[in-house]
Amino acid sequence: MKAVQIDRYTKEIRPVVREIPTPDIGPGEVLVKVKAAAVNPLELLILTGSVRLIQDYPMPLTLGNECSGVVERVGSRVIGFKKGDKVYARLPLAKIGAFAEYVAVDQSALAPMPKGYDFTTAAAIPLTGLTAWQGITEELEAKPGSTLLIPGGSGSFGQMAVPIAKSLGLRVIVTGNSRARESILAAGADRYLDYKQENYWEVLSGVDYVIDTLGAGEFQRELSVLRPGGRLLSLRTGPNKAFAVKNHFGAAKRLLFTAAGAKYDRAARKQGKEYRFIFVHSDGAQLRHITQIVEQNHIVPATDPRTFTLDTARQALELVQKGPTSGKVLITF
Repeated sequence: MKAVQIDRYTKEIRPVVREIPTPDIGPGEVLVKVKAAAVNPLELLILTGSVRLIQDYPMPLTLGNECSGVVERVGSRVIGFKKGDKVYARLPLAKIGAFAEYVAVDQSALAPMPKGYDFTTAAAIPLTGLTAWQGITEELEAKPGSTLLIPGGSGSFGQMAVPIAKSLGLRVIVTGNSRARESILAAGADRYLDYKQENYWEVLSGVDYVIDTLGAGEFQRELSVLRPGGRLLSLRTGPNKAFAVKNHFGAAKRLLFTAAGAKYDRAARKQGKEYRFIFVHSDGAQLRHITQIVEQNHIVPATDPRTFTLDTARQALELVQKGPTSGKVLITF
């Protein structure tokens, strides 16, 4: 089969398209014929070795973290999937490989695709959807009736996170550009702040939870609007001690991440608040919940109109790196 691989970590985007054997599957795995795979900034972090402290890969490595496709074959202990089923997944972090004609996926990571959705649209859902679900339920442990702020939430993450948060009983405030106001409000947001018209840190206070999509430069402002006892979860700023402990890293990595996140933990503790960091993991059961929300709310994630093939995967990665894009970039088969 054809696959897009790297042979080493490198700052240069130079993946190789080559023929490799179709993967064998274990008793609990499913062989999926890939129909579409999303190209995320995560691919660039993996390619450059930026996440090797979290997950280091043997080489050569087939890239690709999320995909949709059709079940080709199932292992002897697989329950609930059969040949011909339309499925999608965020692949297990330790065993990625969506940029290939076939991928072997543990059944625990898979879920049936949303009904009525095409492969391209479906492939853009798992990573973002699971990030929102895990962020709200596992990291923030958000309670119904509480308030969630998503600064910079007018893009693809907010489009998915808002209806998920609303389904979990939260009040949601989003900041972003004026173009996205109507679509984010239509998705269920209770309040929308145009960042060019209002500074959220000047008009908000006592917020229960914040999900940061902007990075370290926004940390102090986001922290300032939280109530005492509130939690700030970042998708970008960086790991800390709590992240290392939760992921059961060894002593060396725990010390490293503790040091890396120390200033954020200290700043949060000083105000009686808490800082968290997330790196999304695969979970087919959670993805089934997300599928229900997607179907009920008719969520259609934004996808870039430019589509790519395995042979043009390098251009797809370069587009994600340099932008601009108008949604998730997809490789189609």
